Amino acid sequence: MEDLVIDRVAVARRGRRLEYFTIGWNSLEGVVAIVAGAVAGSISLVGFGIDSFIEVTSGAALLWRMSVDADVERRERNERLALRTVGLGFLALAAYITYESIRDLMRQEAPAHSIPGIVLACVSLVVMPLLARAKREVGTLLGSAAMHADAKQTDFCMYLSAILLGGLLLNVLFGLWWADPAAALVMTPIIAKEGLEGVRGEACHDCAK
Repeated sequence: MEDLVIDRVAVARRGRRLEYFTIGWNSLEGVVAIVAGAVAGSISLVGFGIDSFIEVTSGAALLWRMSVDADVERRERNERLALRTVGLGFLALAAYITYESIRDLMRQEAPAHSIPGIVLACVSLVVMPLLARAKREVGTLLGSAAMHADAKQTDFCMYLSAILLGGLLLNVLFGLWWADPAAALVMTPIIAKEGLEGVRGEACHDCAK
């Protein structure tokens, strides 16, 4: 029994390290994406940066949840509140991206080429799958639905990176000005779905599978 307690403590400590890394990485990623997006006039890049800061909120919520890991009632309450908070953030992001993308398409505003954005998306495509896998391992060992949900959000960040990269490359290589707002609109239903699940508290039901 003592060994099991020690193992859980060690796994929880590893989980906290992963969340600290998540907060640090996404803070840096968010700043770079928003600055690069603002300079280039890229709505998909700005949206990606805002999503990174939502991931920071998610990481902070997981740290908050793990601080009461031994108290089952408080742990479950924290998980539900954390999921709803992040869900509201995703819904706000979906609304912002939809408005800005439709406006850019109507005005036919072409974003400038963004090499920093392309590099950021490529690096994110490497880092996010590794981070998500590590979180799933911790979530399984702890039996934590919230950690599994956070891993799912990290996977979600990877998908957004791929969509972002596609839009930026199409603009750079072929001069397709509409690729950037179109890529941003592709992100919107994915973001909105995650937001609705979080607000309803449904994200947690499937995350431990």
